Amino acid sequence: MRDMLPLLKKTDFPALKRARMHTLQVNLGYLCNQTCFHCHVNAGPNRKELMDEANINLLIQLMEVSGIKTLDLTGGAPEMNPHFRKLVLAARKLKINVIDRCNLTILNEEGYEWLADFLADNQVEVAASLPCYLEDNVDSQRGNGVFQSSITGIKKLNALGYAEEGSKLTLNLVYNPQGISLPPSQEELEAAYKKELLARYDIHFNELFTITNQPIARFGSTLVSKGLFNEYMTLLKDNFQQANMKGVMCRTLISIDWQGYVYDCDFNQMLGLHAPIEGEEKLHIAQLIAQEELAQTLGYGLAGQPIAIMDHCYACTAGQGSSCGGAL
Repeated sequence: MRDMLPLLKKTDFPALKRARMHTLQVNLGYLCNQTCFHCHVNAGPNRKELMDEANINLLIQLMEVSGIKTLDLTGGAPEMNPHFRKLVLAARKLKINVIDRCNLTILNEEGYEWLADFLADNQVEVAASLPCYLEDNVDSQRGNGVFQSSITGIKKLNALGYAEEGSKLTLNLVYNPQGISLPPSQEELEAAYKKELLARYDIHFNELFTITNQPIARFGSTLVSKGLFNEYMTLLKDNFQQANMKGVMCRTLISIDWQGYVYDCDFNQMLGLHAPIEGEEKLHIAQLIAQEELAQTLGYGLAGQPIAIMDHCYACTAGQGSSCGGAL
């Protein structure tokens, strides 16, 4: 897979600084039961990188002293990390909201029969990738049979109360466009998803998040091999919206990789762009915990700190904007 860093390094993207941090996003490893075309972490069944228990324990210490409000778990398939349950239980004990970025098909895999009930019992918010409500489109992007397995996964969650009116169990779906295009209107697409999925499969969800594909990792390499990289970058830059700068997720989030190192976002993590916090070249969570006034460091103390930027940042600010929580 092509190294995208040299193509993104020279940038005229505006400087960004942090606001107060409230979300801790953790990549628990690159192991996944799927291999998706748009995956920005190049995850798959043969990846071996998984966060170990020592770093899980450090994350728990970090949550105990930092005052974060949300723990956002991603991968790969984060549930395939053997310490997934331990981390979720620790966060919920601290009354921290937990988001599981679930690919839905993992709910049907042998050995994961416990997963749906565990998520519901602990009121874990599920953010699930479903790039279309049409079977052919999903399977072409994510592999044969993925769509039907995803529908089965949603039905399992709905049966447990997810997305039910008045329920505390939240199920949000995530859309990525195919090819070199920006996502359509999130509001209009959400209405279409709800109408079609209810009519075709009698399933429900809360919100739809639209996320712009990043020109990195597997998707970026494909753009280069097809001679479309420059065209895609022109699209992103031509649709830059200054107003989106205030809402980009890196201003209120820190991202932790499977080895415990700190980044400004999951995309920077995949490019090896460490967060330039307090001038540190490569900051580990153990160093954060060791700091004397951690709550201030992770909260108000981060405000004003610079964020590492390159040309891929245009993907988050183009058009209606893009973040892990959808359009800005």
